[in-house]
Amino acid sequence: MLAFAATSWPVNLAESGIPLYPECFSMDVAAYMTGLGRATRAASRALARADTNAKNRALLAMAAAIERDADLLLAANAADMEAARAAGLEAALLDRLALTAKGVASMAEGLRQIAALPDPIGEMSDFAYRPSGIQIGKMRVPLGVIGIIYEARPNVTADAAGLCLKSGNAAILRGGSEAARCNQAIAACVREGLRLADLPESAIQVVETTDRAAVGALITMTEFVDVIVPRGGKGLIERVSREARVPVIKHLDGVCHVYIDSDADIEKAIPIADNAKTHRYGTCNTMETLLLAESVAAEVLPRLGRIYADKGVELRACPSGKALLEAAGLADIKLAVEADWSAEYLAPILAVRVVADIDAAIEHINTYGSHHTDAIVTENYSKARRFLREVDSASVMVNASTRFADGFEYGLGAEIGISTDKIHARGPVGLEGLTSQKWLVLGDGQIRG
Repeated sequence: MLAFAATSWPVNLAESGIPLYPECFSMDVAAYMTGLGRATRAASRALARADTNAKNRALLAMAAAIERDADLLLAANAADMEAARAAGLEAALLDRLALTAKGVASMAEGLRQIAALPDPIGEMSDFAYRPSGIQIGKMRVPLGVIGIIYEARPNVTADAAGLCLKSGNAAILRGGSEAARCNQAIAACVREGLRLADLPESAIQVVETTDRAAVGALITMTEFVDVIVPRGGKGLIERVSREARVPVIKHLDGVCHVYIDSDADIEKAIPIADNAKTHRYGTCNTMETLLLAESVAAEVLPRLGRIYADKGVELRACPSGKALLEAAGLADIKLAVEADWSAEYLAPILAVRVVADIDAAIEHINTYGSHHTDAIVTENYSKARRFLREVDSASVMVNASTRFADGFEYGLGAEIGISTDKIHARGPVGLEGLTSQKWLVLGDGQIRG
């Protein structure tokens, strides 16, 4: 039995109907997680055989509940934000934690988009006859139970629930303590959707303890969990990767680049490089290093430097870039050091490097990048094709901001996370990345001679 007190909640929130997050537990965490795992595994079998209509009814009911309870979700998030600021949470995490009315609407819209997507489960493909007379093919099936461990980002609770549900997977969601109130409020909407569609509420579980031991249990429960997806800071992902006994889908860093080529349309390049850095600072698809071909650097860099200066972005440039910026009257330009080329700042800081040509740009990206998202701005078709082919990243772009590297923007409805691993799931992971394929063999009495 759980024993908790919720005295840290403001009275008006406690009376509002938001599920109260247990602030302290008297419990055996290992036993609690084992029970959670067992229940989720059992629910996964029911979910795997659920028809598309039932899953879509649940998704639409979740979306409706989130829209109806928007004020409650925002109030819960406000309480989380207040506590996080008081605890001195860093700016990047505060940015990820914040939920707006637009964010609530996006969660609901994401669930509706997922409902509108084709159901991948049961899809059969690649059938062919063999000389023996047997017919072989493949069927797409759920992975089973997916464990998601995430910091801040309360929208992950809805996104992960929706993607796991549509792909026939049960899920155990372990959010960070900084988003506890909002996560539990969203979880109530998820449970309501499952209930209204006559699906087991235990199919999507949100862990009700902030004890770090719960993470250790989740990533080692091989009998109950099939895949782990960590979403958060580098420390969290490194810990999960190091200690997990369950397979992990992950990315460690988002060291993303925009390269402005000698054949770039400058009027395209300026807003792309601005948006890639300043649209949001705390996201993994934000540009952290700007590369410019030396033949256009003198024309482009001063214009961009003034934009960044007006927005309070600190520039750390190579000697050539620093000289160009200072000649344009820009002050306080720092000289970049080696560590800057591989830094994920998650802040209004940008590394700038002038390179000889596309060969040097590709070499820089493949040396210092994190294989997440990289973009070229060019009107040269051959160079664009080279960049797409030779840059070893999960998402490679031509004439577009890196900020588009997102499941919602890719038409996946939402994403469970972004993978830079070279496995079946790479880049934003949507429905197909949460499935596997099994072989089917159809015979008519054949035996092997």
